[in-house]
Amino acid sequence: MVKTLEQASLFDNMKFCAICHRSLPDTYEEELCPACQENHLFSEVKEYIRSRDVTEYQVAEHFNIPRLLVKKWIAEGRIEYKEQEEKIVNLHCNMCGAEITFGTLCQKCYREKYHTAQGYVPLQLSGEKHKMRFLEKDSSASED
Repeated sequence: MVKTLEQASLFDNMKFCAICHRSLPDTYEEELCPACQENHLFSEVKEYIRSRDVTEYQVAEHFNIPRLLVKKWIAEGRIEYKEQEEKIVNLHCNMCGAEITFGTLCQKCYREKYHTAQGYVPLQLSGEKHKMRFLEKDSSASED
């Protein structure tokens, strides 16, 4: 393929993310943009959580990441505690204040807000206190 003069001058000096191909500043030293780096890290964390019973502290320590990042993933509903009782972090519904294991809304408020008859069903296994799990995406759930 022959490059035109315009194509050569526009794109030869630019860096792009290896995954999403977003443009990156010339001074940026990484191959992945920050969003793709976080997604890659989450994939590693997901596999770690699947293979072990761990707490948010153990995840943060193992990956040398801020605990706030793990809490962010919990608030986003990407991971949750297996047991509702004796959690390390008490999460509460943003609308009614009820205790929750992940996300920002309890099932009742979720159903009311999104006008659905069905909420989500958190996994609860006996004997696994303070542990976390990865949440699979529900293919039937609609995305905004």
